[in-house]
Amino acid sequence: MVIRRGYVIISVMNILPRPQIIQALETLGVLAHQQAHTIELVVMGGAAMVLMYNARPATRDVDVLIQSPRARLVRQLAKQVAQQFDLPLDWLNDGAKGYLVGLSQGDIVFSAPGILVKTPAVAQLLAMKLSAWRDDVDIDDARHLLQNLEGTRPQVWAEVEPYLVPGAQLKAQYAFLDLWEDVYGAD
Repeated sequence: MVIRRGYVIISVMNILPRPQIIQALETLGVLAHQQAHTIELVVMGGAAMVLMYNARPATRDVDVLIQSPRARLVRQLAKQVAQQFDLPLDWLNDGAKGYLVGLSQGDIVFSAPGILVKTPAVAQLLAMKLSAWRDDVDIDDARHLLQNLEGTRPQVWAEVEPYLVPGAQLKAQYAFLDLWEDVYGAD
């Protein structure tokens, strides 16, 4: 099914709600466990917002950094899951790793036999959203993440700044200032 909005065409078939993400991750873990592997993923983007906070009902894909085992094996298993559940072949997307600047320690958001899924720290997730700052979804996600950090504006910025994507620092700083004012008012 395709919905037309002006010149933008949005496919509603490529939306992954939380239950479907969990089912796909569980199945991915089962497949890995059958081969005596444990998959370790770091989830980010919309999938992190869905799994960590239930901040939105769905996402387009599950952006991850594959930590183990080999990325090639995980991609093969993810394709099997896609075929089993009629998901897009790229439902598990490891292309977002290019937006990681270092890797912070976050929370475990999902685990089952054969799979462990964690997130970067909230400050790093916020840095990625501020660096992207593409649309209302990024803004809403960033607002939610900001509200989960404690401290003054300079303190929070100091936590976020080391994780900004090179070349996007100024855009991220302006986005942060606008977002801070929107959430907490002017200092």
